[in-house]
Amino acid sequence: MSTLQDLLAAVASGGIEVVDLTAPLSEDTPILQLPPPFANTQRFSRSELSRYDERGPAWYWNDFTTGEHVGTHFDAPVHWVTGRDGEDVSQVPPRRLIGPAVVLDFATEAAADPDFLLEVDHIRSWETTHGALPDGGWLLYRTGWDARSHDSDQFLNANETGPHTPGMSGECARWLAEASPLLGIGVETVGTDAGAAHSFDPPFPCHSFLLGADKYGLTQLQNLALLPPTGAVVIAAPLPIVRGSGSPARVLALVER
Repeated sequence: MSTLQDLLAAVASGGIEVVDLTAPLSEDTPILQLPPPFANTQRFSRSELSRYDERGPAWYWNDFTTGEHVGTHFDAPVHWVTGRDGEDVSQVPPRRLIGPAVVLDFATEAAADPDFLLEVDHIRSWETTHGALPDGGWLLYRTGWDARSHDSDQFLNANETGPHTPGMSGECARWLAEASPLLGIGVETVGTDAGAAHSFDPPFPCHSFLLGADKYGLTQLQNLALLPPTGAVVIAAPLPIVRGSGSPARVLALVER
């Protein structure tokens, strides 16, 4: 059998499990909230065109409106000013949409402190147990935040001082952008940066450093708890929007059982 036939046989038999890392997309999907005077994205909405009726007797379909960065989505380099000369989402090479993934689990720490930040030392400690970060792969950062995605207030977790969600320190974001072999990071929160990252130097360092280094971001992932620390393969499938800064995406993981 060929390699692809082996893969299909393993998926069919359950030897390889396909885990959906994508949050369902609906009118209730939480969206990023920026303070004035900044513009905010539209949340997902739809209007019905026909549903087996006089408008179309044999078919059901809708128009929908949403932003490029709503729900589980892909950040392309051009999304940030540091990557303004980089790829838009339609220009991302297809081979870079598939890669090995590692999962760093800090859900316990994030439960105790919603402002928890991943540091370089956390990653180095993880590497002593699990090995080096994968070349051309994804770092998936589990915080348990997907459990909040059913409730926008809990998910955004904002008060008078701003949002409080876990993320990465500026030093960690710079290190992942400049020194790691990764092609991107994936998180469970509304964006790749911590809720308090507007106050970091530079602000929003994951966006600034990673996108500026022609790396990518995946956000609002789910089911990372179902993945092993190493060994999974991620398939990230954004729409190839011409001049798009990003796109809602279906993100799947292949896991050998």
